[in-house]
Amino acid sequence: MASPAAILARGPWPAEAVDARWSDDPFEPPPEKDAAADAAIAALHERGSPSHDGVAARLAGYQERDGCLRLDLQPMRWALRLVADDASHSLAALCVTRRADGAWLAGRRAAWLSTWPGRWALGAGGAVDLGESPAHTLTRELEEEWALTPAYLTVEALIRLPHEMVMLVGQARLAEGAEDALAMDDEHDTFAWWPPDPADWPPEGDGPLLRMAALLTSTGGPSLRGPEGETRSPRNLQ
Repeated sequence: MASPAAILARGPWPAEAVDARWSDDPFEPPPEKDAAADAAIAALHERGSPSHDGVAARLAGYQERDGCLRLDLQPMRWALRLVADDASHSLAALCVTRRADGAWLAGRRAAWLSTWPGRWALGAGGAVDLGESPAHTLTRELEEEWALTPAYLTVEALIRLPHEMVMLVGQARLAEGAEDALAMDDEHDTFAWWPPDPADWPPEGDGPLLRMAALLTSTGGPSLRGPEGETRSPRNLQ
């Protein structure tokens, strides 16, 4: 049974306060997970989507101390994130992006993509590359997908999703007029600026996107964190 989504750690932190430490030891999945990843890659190939594999990041642990967030990462097979019931704590970065007036950048993902094809999403996001700081992933994805550079960026939360993927969520703010430089990549087929108040969003701004907006506009909520300075695994929420 899938675990409910959970906030593992709640910022905001400045990007420079997020530290990534990479292990030299790659994650070794059980054979059945490797087989499920093989099947997911084969399914992408069958429907004509890009089906290359590679190496990405897995969250092995995390720690909050003195206003900083430390992420313990290890290399893992990229395709493990495609396993439907257990993504093995693969780490993704989501850079939610807002215009100077508070409007939210939303894009409809192209039909050929491996995840959320044809769905609307907020901002930019993707896998953390081998050796990369996830805080850098946020700005890299924004540049690659939309050709935008934020005026400032905060790292807002570390979230575990029900299928055991972990997401580092950042919020980028653009300078006045910076949206004029926007250039959409081929991972999207259209985009829009949604109103600052999510209550005014169009119907495609559905449940998951509204929950993300609520997280980013809240001042917090019930804490799911452990004691300050304790290193925790993504499953250790008690």
